[in-house]
Amino acid sequence: MRPFDLQKRPLVLLYPNQNLRFLYFKPSLPSSTFHFPSTSLFCLIRMASFIIRAILAGSAGNDVNLIIGDQVLFSIGFFGLLYSAYTLVLDRELVSDYTPSAGIVSRIIRRRRLYRLTLLVAVVIGSVGISEANTNDPSAVSVGQGLHQASTIIFLVLVVLLAYQTLILAKAELRGGGYKHAKGSFGAKFGIYVLLVIALLLVVREVFAVATTNDLATANKEHFWYPFVALPEILAVMLYSIPDLVPMRSELPKSRFC
Repeated sequence: MRPFDLQKRPLVLLYPNQNLRFLYFKPSLPSSTFHFPSTSLFCLIRMASFIIRAILAGSAGNDVNLIIGDQVLFSIGFFGLLYSAYTLVLDRELVSDYTPSAGIVSRIIRRRRLYRLTLLVAVVIGSVGISEANTNDPSAVSVGQGLHQASTIIFLVLVVLLAYQTLILAKAELRGGGYKHAKGSFGAKFGIYVLLVIALLLVVREVFAVATTNDLATANKEHFWYPFVALPEILAVMLYSIPDLVPMRSELPKSRFC
C-alpha cells in the first residue's frame, strides 16, 4: 500500500486544538458519559497516525510495519468515532419521550454490545487484511485485499444503521418527543439536527472508503482524501463539542451503565 503524501497536511494541527475544546466544554467526569473521553482519545489516535504518516512521507514509505500501524490506528480511531455517534443517538433516545419499537430488528440494532463487537470484528479483519496485503506472497495479498474490503463494507453497514436510527429518532423528536433538558440550550433543543449532520458526514466518509477500496491511487489523492475522509471526521468531532448535545450521566437510567 502506498502511503499518503502528508508533508503538506496541516490538518493534524486541528486535533490538539479540538482536544482543548473538549477539555473546556465537557462537564466533570463523574457527571458525564464516556463520549468526551472517547472523542478525545480519537483525536489523540489521529494525531499519532498523522505523525506516523509524516515519518512515512520522509522515508519514501519503505517501512511496512509503520504502514500497517498507521492503517490499524486509522481503523481503531474510526471505531471510537462511530461508536460514540451510535451510543449518543441511543442515549438521546433514552432521555426523550420516544418509545422504540418492540420488534426483534429494533431490539437487535439497539444492542450496544453487539454493535461494539461487530465494530471490533471489522477492525480485526481490516488489520489482518492490511498485514497480509503488505507481504510478498501474491496469494496472501489477494486474501488481504479481500479482508480489507470486507472490513470496509462492515463499517459501511454499521454507519448506515447509525443513519437509520438517527432518522427514526429525528422523526420522533420532530413530533414532540424530543430531549427535555432543563437549560433549553441549542445542543438540547436542536441536537437532533446535529446528530443528522454527524450521521451524514460519516456516511459520506464510509461511502468514499468503500468506493475506493480497490483503487488506492484515487483514495490517496489529497484532493479526494481531504474532503471525503479527513474533513467529515474533523467536522463530526467538532460538532460533538456543542454544549448539552450529550446527555448528562444523571439524566440517563442506571440500567444504561450496567
